[in-house]
Amino acid sequence: MAHTLQRSLGLFDAVVVGVGSMVGAGVFAALGPAARAAGGGLLLGLALAAAVAYCNAMASARLAARYPASGGTYVYGRERLGPFWGYLAGWAFVVGKTASCAAMALTVGVYLWPGQAHAVAVAAVVALTAVNYGGVQKSALATRWIVAVVLAVLAAVVVASLGSGAADLGRLEPGTDVSVGGVVEAAGLLFFAFAGYARIATLGEEVRDPGRTIPRAVPLALGIVLVVYACVAVSVLSVLGASGVAGSSAPVADAVRAAGAEELVPVVRVGAAVAALGSLLALVLGVSRTTLAMARDGHLPRGLAAVHPRFRVPHRAELAVGAIVAVVAATADLRAVIGFSSFGVLVYYAVANASAWTLVAGASRVRLLAVGGLVGCLVLAFSLPLGTVLAGAAVLAVGALLYAARAGVGGQRDRWGM
Repeated sequence: MAHTLQRSLGLFDAVVVGVGSMVGAGVFAALGPAARAAGGGLLLGLALAAAVAYCNAMASARLAARYPASGGTYVYGRERLGPFWGYLAGWAFVVGKTASCAAMALTVGVYLWPGQAHAVAVAAVVALTAVNYGGVQKSALATRWIVAVVLAVLAAVVVASLGSGAADLGRLEPGTDVSVGGVVEAAGLLFFAFAGYARIATLGEEVRDPGRTIPRAVPLALGIVLVVYACVAVSVLSVLGASGVAGSSAPVADAVRAAGAEELVPVVRVGAAVAALGSLLALVLGVSRTTLAMARDGHLPRGLAAVHPRFRVPHRAELAVGAIVAVVAATADLRAVIGFSSFGVLVYYAVANASAWTLVAGASRVRLLAVGGLVGCLVLAFSLPLGTVLAGAAVLAVGALLYAARAGVGGQRDRWGM
């Protein structure tokens, strides 16, 4: 079958892909901006981001078990809410995560060779697109090594920071500068560091026994990452304090330096680059699979639905995504693409939660989590800077207009799922 993917990923590989998608540049880059927003409420912001992520993860896991096909919320929204809402989720995902890919590639460049960040970013995109082209098993194997390296670096950071004389756990206490608005804004920024667990769901067509594997893999991956982020945040805050984290562009590296472990600073820089590579690898996987699903339904050029006869991957979709990401990485600003990505991804998860609300089995618990996730996504999305919100809304409007143009005036009511 020309358009069928191979089910080759077990529970361990699925968890590794999810962890690799989350433990990326976010933990190295998001702590500073989040601390500037929340002050001493940084850990509260982290807890709020994790709570919203948990609601989203459970919604995605239950839906993925019900609909184990490539495409994630694009498929769930289409099946549970109507064609338009599935399309809108897919559009938001592809656009938002393409920006995320560019952000990860630029992070690699900034850490490895700041003077040639854009060139390094493009080279990273080309290299990882080639890895993905070779098959999902090779991508999962590469992700295993990347995750192992990043977790080892972060463990060294935690031990060096908390074991030094510079650490003071009293710095973890919220100060008088904490506000609800600041904590919510920080949560919106930190959510970028969690947005990766749905990569397991978007690979649903390549997971063995998806009805059992995906609901187990998603919360396991999220739980591992939450523990890692909490340990890193506590160690960095204990050394630098909220004001020190807020004033740093690289708080993890600065915390190690302040702890007297200067020899670890280059290791942290390399670890940040490797982490970004891991996220980029998993992101290209997810975006290409959603592109495949949308192409199958005619929302994107049908040629992108082709599956390579030997490697069993959506090779045209992967090449198209890689080309677009390379162009964005060569021209865009890192901060701009991070904000834009967060808005698109939060809209995507809002549709996922609305879809989960319609499920009947285990309705009370599922609906409670779905409502919490839906409200949380909308609150965090609109807590982002106004310019980001307006840009994101404009791109979603363009997508809706393209859908309407394709559907035609006569079939609008049915196609909008009303």
